[in-house]
Amino acid sequence: MEPWWTAQQAGIIGGIGGAAIGMVGAAIGSMSFLIARGKGKQVIVGVMVAMVVLGAVLIAAGVVAAVKGQPYHVLYPLLLGGSISIGVFGALTPMVITRYRAAEARRLQAEELRRS
Repeated sequence: MEPWWTAQQAGIIGGIGGAAIGMVGAAIGSMSFLIARGKGKQVIVGVMVAMVVLGAVLIAAGVVAAVKGQPYHVLYPLLLGGSISIGVFGALTPMVITRYRAAEARRLQAEELRRS
């Protein structure tokens, strides 16, 4: 079977893909002030869930590549990128949702105290 890409292309794909995953993580991390204030929930949680889904797609593509007998330089960027994406965003999404819930509870408590 013909490899999907060469070893040199695998390095470029892995570098660009890894940088993209890292930049998305950095962007979400830099928006932590929004999370603390309970703002931007749909966008931030949506991006995080999308990154978990992307990770699952990458792992699935890596498994397909393994089944089809693709070489290591094809498998590695797919499986590594998928594992990192699922590992980081999958682990942090529940924590971010919990912080949004806490912000909402603080907001409701403040409204209740204002009414009293």
